[in-house]
Amino acid sequence: MLKQALAENGLIAILRGVQPGEALAIGEVLYGAGFRVIEVPLNSPEPYASIRLLRDSLPADCLVGAGTVLSAQQVQAVHAAGGQVIVMPHSDPQVLRAAKAAGLYLAPGVATPTEAFAALAEGADVLKLFPAEQMSPALVKAWLAVLPPGTVLLPVGGISADNMPAYFAAGVKGFGLGSGLFKPGMSAAQVAENAAAYVAAWKALG
Repeated sequence: MLKQALAENGLIAILRGVQPGEALAIGEVLYGAGFRVIEVPLNSPEPYASIRLLRDSLPADCLVGAGTVLSAQQVQAVHAAGGQVIVMPHSDPQVLRAAKAAGLYLAPGVATPTEAFAALAEGADVLKLFPAEQMSPALVKAWLAVLPPGTVLLPVGGISADNMPAYFAAGVKGFGLGSGLFKPGMSAAQVAENAAAYVAAWKALG
């Protein structure tokens, strides 16, 4: 279902710093804009409460997950809160195995081909290229030439409407969007405006 959601809209919303009291309003405008994967990083205030609110309230075709997952214990807590996707800044095999054992979708962070192959061997569904600022579209194209066919690479970090086309042309299937989409203190209306601009940029990629 994760790849299906990304095929519909390849943009993942990263709500770092979101608070439970605003999570639902922001989730609703993101869903309305076309987002189908929403991530609440665990270094946000009361992240499990926000995950539960989003999962209980948004339609079933919107996947809700957690980011900055660093331990197997956190995987279990995300699962208990209703989270469906585990997003990591790294590729710790213990976390990968815990996520797969819990039946969750898995998006580990990778920064080298060695990490990418190791994460795929552990059952990663998609690969988060992080930090994308250090990885040029030419590098991404070289990776895809050797990774298994169908591998989904998602650049995260510094993604804007301006640099999306070059990465897309290199073969990526989506992007993770952080502070350009949401920052603490933004209203739902501001997030809706940002979301609309990103979705328009995504659709323009063809």
